[in-house]
Amino acid sequence: MAKNDPHNAVTLVGRLAKVTERDLPSGDMLVAFRLIVDRPPRSRGPSGRVRVDAIECSAYVASVRHRVLGLEEGATVEVSGSLRRRFWRSGTGPMSVIEVEAISLRRIAGGAVSR
Repeated sequence: MAKNDPHNAVTLVGRLAKVTERDLPSGDMLVAFRLIVDRPPRSRGPSGRVRVDAIECSAYVASVRHRVLGLEEGATVEVSGSLRRRFWRSGTGPMSVIEVEAISLRRIAGGAVSR
């Protein structure tokens, strides 16, 4: 990749959590999920416990939506995609969120198929 080429690619491995499915006003289907990702060992807390980050993810691609919905929470998965910032209006004004838009997902361990 050339030095000035923009590149927005994310690959994360973590535990699947809080899966929700909803229809958007545009008619598109969205599956949102949280990925619990361990931080590197050097960032352990004072007690030696592993620290984690909860990363919000979304899946618009039908194959990825179905794959997420077919796994139980707690499954370890690898998610690849890109960062996206979504905007919307709420009762309190404009809102936004930065999330990973998943374009592929594969199960690594755990989380037998639930559906």
